[in-house]
This record gives sequence, structure tokens and C-alpha cells, in this order.
Amino acid sequence: MDTQQQIQSLRDELNGHNYNYYVLDNPTISDFEFDQKLKQLEKLEQENPQFFDEHSPTQRVGGAVTKNFKTLVHENRMYSLDNSYSKDEVREWEARMQRALGNVPIEYTCELKYDGASMNLTYENGKLLQAVTRGDGFQGDEVTTNIKTIKSIPLHLKGDFPQKFDIRGEIILPLAGFQKMNEELVELGLPPYANPRNTASGSLKLQDSAEVAKRPLDCLLYSIVGNNLPFKTHFDGLEHARRWGFKVPKESKLARNLDEVFAFIDYWDTHRHDLPYETDGVVVKVNSLHQQEELGYTAKSPRWAIAYKFKSEQVFTVLNSISYQVGRTGAITPVANLEPVQLAGTVVKRASLHNADQIEKLDIRIGDTVAVEKGGEIIPKIIAVDVAKRPVGSQPTQYLTHCPECQTPLIRNEGEAQHYCPNFCGCPPQIIGRIQHYISRKAMDIEGLGGETVALLYHNGLVKDYADLYELQIDQLLPLDRMAQKSAENLVNGIAQSKNVPFERVLYAIGIRYVGETVAKKLAKHYKNIDNLQSAGLLDLMLVEEIGERIAQSVIEFFENQENRLIIERLKKYGVQLERIETVNPDATDKLVGKTFVVSGVFEKFSRDGLKKAIEDNGGKVGSSISAKTDYVVAGENMGPAKLEKANQLKVAIISEDDFIQMLNEN
Repeated sequence: MDTQQQIQSLRDELNGHNYNYYVLDNPTISDFEFDQKLKQLEKLEQENPQFFDEHSPTQRVGGAVTKNFKTLVHENRMYSLDNSYSKDEVREWEARMQRALGNVPIEYTCELKYDGASMNLTYENGKLLQAVTRGDGFQGDEVTTNIKTIKSIPLHLKGDFPQKFDIRGEIILPLAGFQKMNEELVELGLPPYANPRNTASGSLKLQDSAEVAKRPLDCLLYSIVGNNLPFKTHFDGLEHARRWGFKVPKESKLARNLDEVFAFIDYWDTHRHDLPYETDGVVVKVNSLHQQEELGYTAKSPRWAIAYKFKSEQVFTVLNSISYQVGRTGAITPVANLEPVQLAGTVVKRASLHNADQIEKLDIRIGDTVAVEKGGEIIPKIIAVDVAKRPVGSQPTQYLTHCPECQTPLIRNEGEAQHYCPNFCGCPPQIIGRIQHYISRKAMDIEGLGGETVALLYHNGLVKDYADLYELQIDQLLPLDRMAQKSAENLVNGIAQSKNVPFERVLYAIGIRYVGETVAKKLAKHYKNIDNLQSAGLLDLMLVEEIGERIAQSVIEFFENQENRLIIERLKKYGVQLERIETVNPDATDKLVGKTFVVSGVFEKFSRDGLKKAIEDNGGKVGSSISAKTDYVVAGENMGPAKLEKANQLKVAIISEDDFIQMLNEN
């Protein structure tokens, strides 16, 4: 056996042992024997650098340093899940799907909801190509070097796998490893980590991959995304992933109906504490990939999946005081300051009180013993008061009447729960908050500028609105705390680069109340530029798809504010993108203008997304559901029976994929 063959043989053997130990939990050699073989391979690779392979088992020990993590756009968006907290909500979810699909049987895959950091792994030709964090769902940070140190993630796949695909999972820190890490910290006199989830997430952004390699991270996979996948159901996809070498939890189960789903939920609600890692619920997915395609997505989540959250853990503690926070829109949020208490793995010192109505409803008073739980296991909230333990002489809470920051009298609009500070132009937290929103990642994503720096700029008189950012000079920044020459240059360059951010994100960034990312995209697409939007009337705005009266009124109020109009004019002067730049498709036509299409089924010559793009490129509109306004249904194989029935009822023309192509080819 020559040297190259010897190196490859050792790599294959060590990969096999890694799989047995970290995926199957069934080691076939001792740790000592494994280490000896790894050292032998390291020696051979050092002596023969011409045979270097970045996917070798020796590369898992880390050592590379990443100072800046690249932001990469996900090829396929990573959606969040809708949550449910009762079985009735799950039944309602199924009823919605039955209405969309028709009365057809629906099978489900049940999986535990792992409490970790979501990750997208891309494989090409059986090798790990890149690893990207979930981020905002559209883009995330590339952490490939750190991910390679996790032994349960295969660097090479085995078996018959697709040429390229993404697989998604959760990076977790098993409870035993987390406890050991904390014991070591305590021994050194250092504060322990708060909880496994945050520790796992933070580990992925460590600059030194050798430090990541020291942490006992694990990866549990749950979803494959790609084209021409060799399976038709989600559960079968999990089985394929196991065969290719991925660690897919064995707890996943196929359920033929909701009764079996509920049996799975009940079992794990009781037995979840026996697991070696944290879980806060069950994810239920429609098993058929075809049915998943038919059901599609909302703006935020798949219609074919839902997370059932286990009942939150509760603890009692004492309410020491109530403080009031001012948001960027002027909304006032009362916050409970609590006697510190352990809750679901973290120390809780503060909890949301929501609004004046909630305080009055629960009759919450200073000194009360209160029940606290984590809403959805994330944000602590007070849910009850133990009146029996109330201190003698306690007084009802009097809600704040003036802004805690600028002392302006608060207002409360009819029909709204929250109080507001109306001092739009002079209340510091509102001004700082608007600028912080403007620079945030989903908005202008200005590199080198964070929330703390925004506050620093404001308090030093350098900015009073987000348009002022474009006038900042390096010499103005240098006197600020912790601001060196390089930092100042990066900040000014980052602001300059934000002028290239597309109009829909600028529209989200300027902070019109109720205008989130999705609404901003719809308004940008409809009105094309800020001038058209600024001059739109209430009725005109309400005619835009998914824009209701509340959003329309908010848009009008924003532009009625003279201060906002002046800021917009300044943004124009600085070169910020306030007009939609249409991408030019040389093959685009206007053949389908005025026509609305609904796409249903599986197609041979187009992917579903490709077909929708072809409709839009040629001037047509793609609808999500069939209505009297639908002109054509493009039907592929296995068209949903509910859509077929609806199309026939409304006498909507049903055309094939070939009919559609012929329509495009006609003069």
C-alpha cells in the first residue's frame, strides 16, 4: 500500500469510528486506540502535504481563526414555525389544511423540538461545502470552520446521495456537557454559563475554532431541502439522511392521524426530562412532500408544520419595583423588576407587564409574590399574584402619567392597550430607537455601527435622526470612547455602502408603524418609489394586496409629519435608494398582463418557483388561492382536489404546463 492509499485508508477508518461513536452511540474501539490512529494520520499528512484534504478527520481539532464571519444569503429561505399551546389549536390547524387540500388523508411526522441554534448545511458531491446560521431566515453567518469541529456532522457522506442539497438541524449542547463546562468554570472561580442554548449559539461565533472543538457540541438533523430528492415523504427523507451518515434523532415518529400525534405529544411531555438535551415541544409536519408543496407558506412560516409547545415552567418570586421603557414608536412598556429566580435554565430578574390593563387585571402591586413563566420559553411574564402573601398596607399600582424620559404627558388612543409618549421629535429613546431600527440587520445593515454606538452618537450631539448618519466625518468620531481610526473608517464606509440597499429594505428601515418587512416589499413593488407612496390616499393604499386600514392610516400619518418629510428629502440628497430598481429579464414580455394564475401540482419542465417566475416575468400575477379573480389554474400532476373543485365551481380555466408554454410562444 503506497502512502496516499495508507492516508486514505486511515481517513476512511477514522470517519467510520467517528460515525459509530457520535452518531450511533456504539463505539467499536477504545478512545486510546482512536487517538493513536489519529496521531498516525496527522504524522503522515504532515510528512506528505501534497495529500492535504480539508475534510480529513484531523481537521476537526480546529485551529483556524475567523475574525469576521461572512454573511451569506440562503438559497432556500429558513422559515420560522407557528406555535400552538393546546390540542384544539392543532385540530384547527388540521381543519385549515383539510379545507385547502380537500378531504384527503393526511399523515404526519412528529419530531421533538430541540432547543439550540438552527443551522443550514450544504453538501456537494458528498462533501460538506458550507455551514450557515439561520440568521433572519433570508441570510446568516458562515461558520463552516467551527462546524467542522462537531464530530456528529459528517464531512463525507456515504451511500447514494443527491449531487447537491441542504440539510437543516439544530446545534445543541447536551446537558451533561453543559454541566461539566460549568463545573470547570466554577472551579476556576469564573461565573457559569446561563443555559445550554445560548452557550451553543455563542460557541458558533467564537473566532478560534480550536476553542469550539473543546466544547461538546452536537447536531441533530431534521429536514432536507433540494431539487430532485430521492423520496416523496418527510419521514422517508429522515431515513435517507440516517443512511447517508447524519445524526437524525431516533425519537421521530410517523403518525397516521391526530390521535397518534397527541399520543406522541403526551408521551414526551412526561418523558422529555429523561432526554440528554433540552426540548420545549413537538414539531408536527405533514408527511407528504407533495401536500407540503400544495399548502405552501405564509409570509413567516410553512402552512404544513406547527410547533406544539409544552406548558411553560412556573416559579414564584417577589416584585421589587416597576419601571417603564420607551420604544422607538413612543409605546410605553411597564417592566417588573423581580427578586432574581431560576426559571427554565436562566436567572430571571425582569418580566414584561405588557400594559396598564394587565396590571389592573392582575392587581399587581409592589411587594407582591408573583407567578412567573416564560412565554414560549423565551420572554418571562407575570401570570398571577399570590394575594395570600400580599404585604399588609400595600397600595394599588398607579400607572405612569408622564414619559419617564422627557416628562411629556402620556396619551392613550381609543381602542389601544398601550400608552404613548407623543414627543416624536424630542424624546431621546424614541430618536435613538428609530436610528437603531434604521441600521439594524434586516433594514440597512450598516457594518461597524451598533446600538450602543448610536446612543453614543446621539448623546454627543452628532446625530438627531437617521439622515444625520450620512454627514458623519471620521474626525468627528475619533474623540468618542473606544473609537479608533480603523473603527471610525469602517463606520463611515459602512454608512456609505448602505446607499446601495434596495428600496424595499429602506422602506422598512424608515420605521413606519405597522410596516414590517413583508408589507414594505408589497408597498415598494406597488408604488415603485417613495414619491408615489407619499402621495397615495387612504383608499388607494387599502386597494394594495394585504394592506388594511390600520396600515394605510399609519403610512399617511407618517408622511403627514413634516419632520419625516424633511428627513426623506435629505435621504434622497445623500443618494439612498428610494426607488425600486427593476431587474431586467431579456426574455420578459407583457403577454400575461392583467391575468392572474394559480399554480397547483408537480411539473416536468418547470419547478413550481420557476413557473411562478415565468408568469411574473411575462406580466402576470400569481395568486395563492383560487377566487373569482383567477383567470387560469396551471395544473400539474397530483393537483390538489380542493383546488380542482374550487376551479370547477368558479368556472376558472384549467390549463396544463404545455398549454402555458404554448401561451407564452404565441405572437
